[in-house]
Order: sequence, then C-alpha cells, then structure tokens
Amino acid sequence: MASTIWTGSISFGLVNVPVRLYTTIDTSKDFSFNQLDKEGHRIQYKKWCPVEEREVAYSEIKKGYEIAKDQYVVVEKQDLEKIAVESTRTIDIKEFIDEQQLDPLFVEKSYYIAPDSTEKRARKKTKGSATAVQDKAYSLLVKVLHDMKKAAIGKVVLRGEKEHLVAIRAYQRGLVLHTLHYLSEIKPLEAITEISEAKVPLIDEKERSLGRLLVENLTAKDFDISRYHDEYTEELEKLIN
Repeated sequence: MASTIWTGSISFGLVNVPVRLYTTIDTSKDFSFNQLDKEGHRIQYKKWCPVEEREVAYSEIKKGYEIAKDQYVVVEKQDLEKIAVESTRTIDIKEFIDEQQLDPLFVEKSYYIAPDSTEKRARKKTKGSATAVQDKAYSLLVKVLHDMKKAAIGKVVLRGEKEHLVAIRAYQRGLVLHTLHYLSEIKPLEAITEISEAKVPLIDEKERSLGRLLVENLTAKDFDISRYHDEYTEELEKLIN
C-alpha cells in the first residue's frame, strides 16, 4: 500500500477537488551501502568544530550564510519562521497552458495525484465486494485536461516553508503533478561556452539528408520504455546475492 505524502485540494475558480499525493518512484529496489571499518563496524558521523577541536551538540548548531571566506551571516530560526509561506493545503491553479509548452527542462520531481475519498466514500457493491467510486470532479478534470491537451500551472506549499511552482497534467487514468524549477534556477544555455562561443559549421543538404536517413532508420513507431533496463543495478543485485 502506497503512503500518502500530502493531502489537500486542487482549487481554481469555484472548483475544489480533494486530492492526495503519492511518489511516482519505487525505491524499494534501490541499493545503498553503509561505510564500515576494517572490523565490519558501521561508521558514525559527528558534528565537529575544527577550530575548537570538539564535537558540537545539535542544540548549539545555527544556520549561517557565507558572505566571504569564513565570514557568515547567522540566520535565526524565528527569522525564518517570519518569512515562511503559510501552508494552505491547496494547490492554487493560476492558469492553463498547452501541454506541449511544458518544457521538461523545468521539471524537478513528479507525483501521482489521487482523489481523496476520505470524507466521501461513495461505494457500490460488486459481487459482494466494496468498490470505491472515483470522485466525479477529479474524473472530470482528468478528462478535460486529456481531451484539450492542457496542463495546469499553480503554486503549493508541500512540505517545509518553500512555495513550489507546479504543473498538473492528465496521465493515463489519473493526474500527475510536477514540481518545477523557477526560471531563475535554470542556468542559461549561454553559460555553456562550448555552445555559446563556438562557431557553428555549415551543414550542406547532402549531410542533412544523411542525418535524416540515420534518424529515420532508428525511429520506433511506438516508444516502449519497458524495453530498457538498468543493467548495472541488475548486476549489482546478482553480486550482492
């Protein structure tokens, strides 16, 4: 059973759709290593002050922003609380865009959006078992976004104090939420000197035709991502076993 990471609602106009968020990534098969000493004992990490040469207790630790080498502005917890964005448990939709305008470059993380039927559990009996009926407002939003090939852009405070820019789009039978990077977080292409400062060579029509031919020969009719596997992880699992 998947665990809910956030509950709230999608809000736009007079519409309010109760929803739950779930992670899209299955981490149950991830491999992680612990660091051990030569006797096989797990290594622990301590907060250490190299100036006073002592371990520092968690209660003593403050947050500091470095303004020059070894010079910091200390930011107190109460100051951070003053500027924290209030969590309203609402994904506030600001606008709708054509889905193709959503550049994957801006996508940070993805989550499944499920209807929250905690308050309303409309059920019907099917062969003696209880089958949940999906929220109609949720189903309508899925259908409209899918038919119109639109994505919703909004803001929400998920966890902590940060306000996330998000996009919502239809995916198969449900909805997916993408947290997005703000434009100010994206490094401009011009910062890559090998691209911005390099002279672009001339490509003649014969070379273009050859390039198109190579692409066409490797073009799949339908993209099936299940044909690709993480070979390293599979070999790692064999090694550990």
